[in-house]
Amino acid sequence: MTELAHDDEENARHKIKAAKHKAAKDKIMATKVGEKGLLIVHTGTGKGKTSAALGMVFRHIGHGYPVGIVQFTKSPEWDTGEARLLKTFPDLVTLHIMGEGFTWITQDRERDIAAATAGWERAKEMIRDDRHRLVLLDELNIVLRYDYLDLNEVLTFLRDEKPADKHVVITGRNAKPELIEMADLVTEMTLIKHPFRAGIKGQKGIEF
Repeated sequence: MTELAHDDEENARHKIKAAKHKAAKDKIMATKVGEKGLLIVHTGTGKGKTSAALGMVFRHIGHGYPVGIVQFTKSPEWDTGEARLLKTFPDLVTLHIMGEGFTWITQDRERDIAAATAGWERAKEMIRDDRHRLVLLDELNIVLRYDYLDLNEVLTFLRDEKPADKHVVITGRNAKPELIEMADLVTEMTLIKHPFRAGIKGQKGIEF
């Protein structure tokens, strides 16, 4: 068999295999007709939880859909790249940076609880608001982990008051099992390597 004939035979087998694969995928996709507002959780020890959530935010912006964002641990004093960019879309983005830094920075539990409570009140307002198609609750898992908010209250609100067509994305390590159980989509970021362990500090455009 010549090399050209062999290539033709391989291409023919590939075409048949690809056609069968497409037919199987088309059959599966034909059953996926529903739409709903999703409760999405990004958790785990690896980097990328907020970054992935912001990807969804920017997809919404690209489609002209308004979004709301509450950042629970970041401080308004932090100069982050995402905040700079999000503020260039004032008609589509409602951004509330409600934190005072991480808990080891404030070293004041009462202040942390007050900041978390204020952030949750803003979050509820935006989730109830028909204007926002997606609401990102950045690092909500952190404040739930430290019991700055009542988990049952948060779960009850998300179950009973989140509009059926509203997407809510929650980020942060150590997501509560009850929240994972309630969510429609859960992704766990796994840490394999991180430059911080090699003495590399957080850098603009990568961490913030």
